Amino acid sequence: MRLGVNVPNFGPGTDPDVLRRWAQVAEGLGFDMLMLSDHVVVTPDVAQFYPEPFYEPFTTLAWLAGITERIRLGTTVLIVPYRHPLLIARAAANLNDLSGGRLVLGVGSGWAREEFAALDVPFERRGALTDSHLAAVRAAWDAEPGYRAGSIPIWVGGNSDAGIRRAVRIGDAWHPLRFTMPWLSGALARLHASADEQGKAAPSFAPRIALRMTASPVTSEGRLAGEGTSDQILDDLHRLSEHGADIVVLDPYHSEPSETEHPEIAWAALSTVVARWPGDLTTSSKHRTERT
Repeated sequence: MRLGVNVPNFGPGTDPDVLRRWAQVAEGLGFDMLMLSDHVVVTPDVAQFYPEPFYEPFTTLAWLAGITERIRLGTTVLIVPYRHPLLIARAAANLNDLSGGRLVLGVGSGWAREEFAALDVPFERRGALTDSHLAAVRAAWDAEPGYRAGSIPIWVGGNSDAGIRRAVRIGDAWHPLRFTMPWLSGALARLHASADEQGKAAPSFAPRIALRMTASPVTSEGRLAGEGTSDQILDDLHRLSEHGADIVVLDPYHSEPSETEHPEIAWAALSTVVARWPGDLTTSSKHRTERT
């Protein structure tokens, strides 16, 4: 099982130099993937958790592609209804081509009602728009050689039953975000039940979990996967591997914007995980890149 990093591309401590350093740390430690989140308009509901400056993911990942060499680049998650599907198809295909085939397109239907209103996109239709837009994206990639899309994996985010069904229907992987381990067992059962109902194979499992390292164990009932001591975090990773995860994306941001002013805390936690995770991440990632 490989590991990835969700990099904060927003907040008071984020600027081009910090983003560059994030990419260098992630690649230098041997992580397989670097992912960014997506908002177009930082409305009050967004700003509460993800304040300005907010670096748009396609342009930022394109810039980071020129700074890095092997690490995969992705979105966690691109809010599909915010953009015309042909714009998504073109931007993703170009980024994949320019980066040497390193893009993973993580997608979701969105949650920020005020941002939908600012973009004049109907919030109540976000699920249907996500489905129709993704169908159009795949159709564009299949029909137009000029897109040079190659094989871009689509990871469908969402912890709801609707998100699970969408992952089975059109995803290469299911990409649940920040959950408890007890919740996961039932969710995976629903994933496989949905696959049976649709007569399809279940997609791959590529979760994004928290990364909040503490000195003493976290024992609360609502403990998120990835929260607690290094022993607890490593145990969560091993359990996710046993559940069939191909890659786990570690998210060191915990909804407090001031965290972005001290990225070294997150870098130390990532270093601790790498030091204790079995195998050589750098070697396994290098070999994977050479095979693709």
